[in-house]
Amino acid sequence: MKVIIIDDSRLARNELIRLLSAKPTIEIIGEAANPDQAKNIIEEKKPDVIFLDIQMPGKSGFDLLEELEFIPKVIFTTAYDQYALKAFEFNALDYLLKPIDSERLAEALIKVANVDPEVSKAKDFYITDQFFIKDGNKCWFVKLKEIKYFEVDGNYSRVCFGNKSPMIPRTLNYLEERLNPAIFFRANRKQIINIDWILKIETWFNGTFKVVLKDQTEIDVSRRQAGKLKELMSF
Repeated sequence: MKVIIIDDSRLARNELIRLLSAKPTIEIIGEAANPDQAKNIIEEKKPDVIFLDIQMPGKSGFDLLEELEFIPKVIFTTAYDQYALKAFEFNALDYLLKPIDSERLAEALIKVANVDPEVSKAKDFYITDQFFIKDGNKCWFVKLKEIKYFEVDGNYSRVCFGNKSPMIPRTLNYLEERLNPAIFFRANRKQIINIDWILKIETWFNGTFKVVLKDQTEIDVSRRQAGKLKELMSF
């Protein structure tokens, strides 16, 4: 796996080089201290993945990605958590907070290895990805497989996992366009459910269904969506 490291801090680059050098499958083919330098190296060497800082003098990591013609897989590395949601909109495979933990780095590399190169071009979230949530002063990194359902709340959506349901500034339509339809199903106008959390499906009235999740949450499936659920679940 060919890697380029982009960070304006030499100490941060050296630390990441040290961690990656312990991985026998990793070949570090370049490093850059700013986006302009990085653009030339990326276009020339075409790495499999870049480790990209966000806040850099002059241009940000996001600015760099918007300028690239050849876009490798991206793992963001930053000291700030407030950019994580935007990072995943750029189809980042992971978002590592500095100082980088070796175990979190290993998880990120597994994600890179597991993503098909053609699939990774799509602007989707994947079930192996982490979803960054910031609600007020609280933040969570939640694996998509742990999310039971999304629920509309005005112009926001609630993300329901465990016993928590924080809000994010995204509509259900926005989420539906980006979530994997083989995993996340739009049950009705107000809810998207993770089908892996379905415990049972009950026939309801007027051709609709009631879905019972593993935590006993009950969600109605509209008549319009009932046929799609039957097809998806093959029953």
